[in-house]
Amino acid sequence: MSDIPAKARVVIVGGGVIGCSVAYHLAKKGWTDVVLLERKQLTSGTTWHAAGLIAQLRATKNMTKLAKYSQELYGTLEEETGVATGFKRNGSITVALTEERKEEIYRQAAMARAFGVEVEEISNERVLEMYPHINLDGIKGAVYLPLDGQGDPGNIALALAKGAKQNGALVKERTKVTGFVKEGRKVTGVEWESDDGSASGTIECDMVVNCGGMWGREVGKMAGVNVPLQACEHFYIVTENIEGMSQLPVLRVPDEYAYYKEDAGKILLGAFEPEAKPWAVDGIPSDFEFDQLPEDFDHFEPILEMAVERMPILAEAGIHTFFNGPESFTPDDAYHLGLAPEMDNVWVAAGFNSIGIQSAGGAGLALSEWMTTGERPFDLGDVDIARMQPFQNNGKYLEERSRETLGLLYKDHFPFKQKETARGVRRSPLHHHLLENGAVMGEFAGWERANWIADAGQEAEYKYSWKRQNFFGNVAQEHKAIRENVGMYDMSSFGKIRVEGPDATAYMNYVGGGQYDVPVGKIVYTQFLNRTGGIEADVTVTRLSETAYLVVTPAATRQADQTWMMRNKGDFNVVITDVTPGEAVLAVMGPNSRKLLEMVSPNDFSNAVNPFGTAQEIELGMGLARVHRVTYVGELGWEVYVSSDMAGHAFETLWEAGQDLDLKLCGMHMMDTCRIEKGFRHFGHDITCEDHVIDAGLGFAVKTDKPDFIGRDAVLQRKETGPQNRMLQFKLTDSEPLLYHNEPILRDGEVVSYLTSGAYGHHLGGAIGLGYVPCAGEKAADVLASTYEIDVMGTRVKAEASLKPMYDPTSERVKA
Repeated sequence: MSDIPAKARVVIVGGGVIGCSVAYHLAKKGWTDVVLLERKQLTSGTTWHAAGLIAQLRATKNMTKLAKYSQELYGTLEEETGVATGFKRNGSITVALTEERKEEIYRQAAMARAFGVEVEEISNERVLEMYPHINLDGIKGAVYLPLDGQGDPGNIALALAKGAKQNGALVKERTKVTGFVKEGRKVTGVEWESDDGSASGTIECDMVVNCGGMWGREVGKMAGVNVPLQACEHFYIVTENIEGMSQLPVLRVPDEYAYYKEDAGKILLGAFEPEAKPWAVDGIPSDFEFDQLPEDFDHFEPILEMAVERMPILAEAGIHTFFNGPESFTPDDAYHLGLAPEMDNVWVAAGFNSIGIQSAGGAGLALSEWMTTGERPFDLGDVDIARMQPFQNNGKYLEERSRETLGLLYKDHFPFKQKETARGVRRSPLHHHLLENGAVMGEFAGWERANWIADAGQEAEYKYSWKRQNFFGNVAQEHKAIRENVGMYDMSSFGKIRVEGPDATAYMNYVGGGQYDVPVGKIVYTQFLNRTGGIEADVTVTRLSETAYLVVTPAATRQADQTWMMRNKGDFNVVITDVTPGEAVLAVMGPNSRKLLEMVSPNDFSNAVNPFGTAQEIELGMGLARVHRVTYVGELGWEVYVSSDMAGHAFETLWEAGQDLDLKLCGMHMMDTCRIEKGFRHFGHDITCEDHVIDAGLGFAVKTDKPDFIGRDAVLQRKETGPQNRMLQFKLTDSEPLLYHNEPILRDGEVVSYLTSGAYGHHLGGAIGLGYVPCAGEKAADVLASTYEIDVMGTRVKAEASLKPMYDPTSERVKA
């Protein structure tokens, strides 16, 4: 008779390190009836053969916070559970073989200081002192993180499983999940059968967590949720014992795609080769358990050849093990965490892109807090499963993209770096018009978007660098056109969500912070807030009729924003529909934008008829359109919405008429450089779910005289106490350095924060950044009275600071 219960609060599917961590953290939080089901044996998928590198520094503050927590947890698990985790802090060294890589790792070091991670730029002599086996030839820079470490992956997972069981969880091996019972948007039961077929049943449950690892996509499909990931072959070799080998830091040589780990007198050499090998694209064998994949020495040989040069001792040491095992990778190299958009009680923690061991502790903690409170504990947008687009679960797409994503872990992480594989899936109706006029495309949420426009005779492709890239001058000219004349760019990729029904106004006034009981044609810039006053979405809302609104969102967050709206719909009688593909959008911006529109339309674009923040239906050429007078670049301008069937005609009409005005075709990079000069916030960077709307300087968009809306109490409370942080705009006084994001902010000589976004202000003549400065109890004048510097690659650069936009602070140009 089976000991599996008929009912549980939560069923966790998958017994790798991630599933064990989720079970551990839920049980530690006092959850009872936690059941973990593992198809074979714990750790038998990917965890058992992981390299066990445990680094602290990740690409963002919160991902770093989670990695640091993982380290702290693994340091105490052995004492708690009695299972040896093999965890030790032996440090890590990353070396650069090019000047570009040196800038990257030095910028990462500066970022580490802002995130509270101990870090040191070190000389080649120090590298050799700590890693005496290395050949220093070609090394141009190095960074040392003394608190990085390594551990035994399998035992870390088993320790987490034991800790979960000690706190009341049931961990059941050799029990395969075969299906789910669904009612509407919820899973109500998990179907299972034992490995030997002797037992089967269904567990009634309140929640499910998909921790299926490389099976996560398959488990997701059974549950009706989208979990895009693909297993790839991952290679490493382990040497024979090397006499006299003592404990060493982990060594990373990303320019040679290699990492080195000393373990028990041997060296493990692992690789993230530039072109990966997807595995099991037609499905993982049903009997897979602790399996190794066939050796492919030809594939690994180029890495090994470089490694023998870098580490001559490898030429003398024999190879004890040549290992090839599968690991799962996602389309953007970030893992999947959170509540699946398609279902209301199916959670996901999968697709960890070879950083599962260092991420497991933090991911388990964050997910358990989210599941317990119903709110994210902090911004998890980098890994939120809601960022994935439905098409990204396509098998052919995943196979193509995964060839690239594994190698991206060690390739140069240049600013504006574009994916090269699995491109061209989502295209604007204006795609070919843009290409014909020199557009250089980037990819965003699957959309092909014109990022910059090449000049005649110029090579229409990116040449990456940490310095001024080859499009710097192009963007400067586009920027100039927007500021001084007129420019046009394609915004069709932005999300468009239609809200319609008898309760549309009441619903919008509940879900959003603005006032939406406005005349038809009025546009409201607004935020959707959570209970703590954090920003869940940053949108514009246009009233189309008495019963219909159009919510315009960033391209990447359309699904997340629509999911938020659906989950807060309650009993309101409205229909919420994604209408993004139905209309193309051309932004016509600049001092001469009104003149251009008057050339192609008989309608009136004056302030009397079409003031800022209003929309109107117009004739355009021989077709029809709707124009919204709003701007994200800080100039007079309109967004022209036109049905997809008439989009080509609209482009041709505007483009031909614009030749008399020297109309400039522009791209997304220009939009970013213009918006940052105007101090406009960028969702996901400057404003997130953990940034209070008052601290973000957006209180003007929240109308607290409404009786009830999500976040109202938190906004009123913060208005009483005053902001705890203030969003400042910074301009470097030296016009040469460039800013991207995460550069430390120094106030009166001390690091107090970091930039949330950065770009070059071509009109203002220097790099511009936005970032929060802690200011509890301070007046605005006190904050501005300080001196500020920005740490750029370890060099402090003086910066001017402002609370008001440095460009057109009174918005006279926008309202002209």
